[in-house]
Amino acid sequence: MDEALLRSLTPSVLTVLVRRGADFAAAEDAVQDALVEAVRVWPADPPRDAKGWLITVAWRKFLDATRSDAARRRREDVVDEEPAPGAASAVDDTLQLYFLCAHPSLTASSAVALTLRAVGGLTTRQIAQAYLVPEATMAQRISRAKRTVSDVRFDRPGDVATVLRVLYLVFNEGYSGDLDLAAEAIRLTRQLAAAIDHPEVAGLLALMLLHHARRASRTAPDGSLVPLAEQDRGKWDTKAIAEGVDILQAALARDRLGEFQAQAAIAALHADAPTAEETDWVQIVEWYDELTHLTDSPVVRLNRAVAVGEADGPRAGLAALAELDDSLPRHTAVAAYLHERDGDLATAARLYAEAAQQALNLAERDYLTRQAARLNTRRRR
Repeated sequence: MDEALLRSLTPSVLTVLVRRGADFAAAEDAVQDALVEAVRVWPADPPRDAKGWLITVAWRKFLDATRSDAARRRREDVVDEEPAPGAASAVDDTLQLYFLCAHPSLTASSAVALTLRAVGGLTTRQIAQAYLVPEATMAQRISRAKRTVSDVRFDRPGDVATVLRVLYLVFNEGYSGDLDLAAEAIRLTRQLAAAIDHPEVAGLLALMLLHHARRASRTAPDGSLVPLAEQDRGKWDTKAIAEGVDILQAALARDRLGEFQAQAAIAALHADAPTAEETDWVQIVEWYDELTHLTDSPVVRLNRAVAVGEADGPRAGLAALAELDDSLPRHTAVAAYLHERDGDLATAARLYAEAAQQALNLAERDYLTRQAARLNTRRRR
């Protein structure tokens, strides 16, 4: 990566955005986002026209941010224009907006994408990454959804399953980024659990609480990622874990298993282990089998391969991994980890380096790069 080139191009790219009508502060933010994207993409796929690439990406970032801000302002304007009620309501209408955007005239995937964009405030790129599709594909899906609902009345709310999917994706984005976004997802899921007696709503709330309980230990003081096995379990929020486990047990007792309950059960097993070495990986594999039966998700199968590697040894994990498409995000990182566990440090180091180039964010990229460097150092000793 030619950092000097990026620095030299920044002023001219910023100037182009300002000339196109972007205010200076927004243009600066967009250019910074484009530079981060360049750091992620260029090592594997360098552009022929670096300046043109940066201008295109920065302008797209600016437009995404502008549209998101405009959507928020429109919602605020609607509230401001409403006549003052006789008594102030203690409950906001955000959850109702989630249901209204999950309109029956839309497919489930389109409803989720539209809600994340219009109400959740996520960018098109963030939504595309969550669905493992190109950004252009997701932009088209959201545009079609907007056209579909442009002439219909929002008087038939969508189903609970679609709203749960939206809340889960908002939480995931917040869990890896903005703390307030994750907290907001938990708040709305609590509202939904209080309003609807549904085991999957309870399962999702339990899952969020169990994951959120580990948040303080997920990063080091320098911002680098700390994998689960190396986290300081003394930093885990035991109150949130206890609440999550209680909610999960009550949901499982109803014998209406769903994917969020199964995921929460896996999270509970991790939370229950006093140390990483005492994790009940055999039972975790069994829950992944249940989850695979419920969803048949390639991401679930990828996580199951890791669990199999812990329960039955790295070669069993590699055999499970071999059944999956190697283009699946984080497939290379999982392969690197299992090869390291199997003692093949040369292959593991090479795969960690490849996985770093494919990483979805800078924190993950830095972690994988350090793993490759660590193994290369060990091999030279």
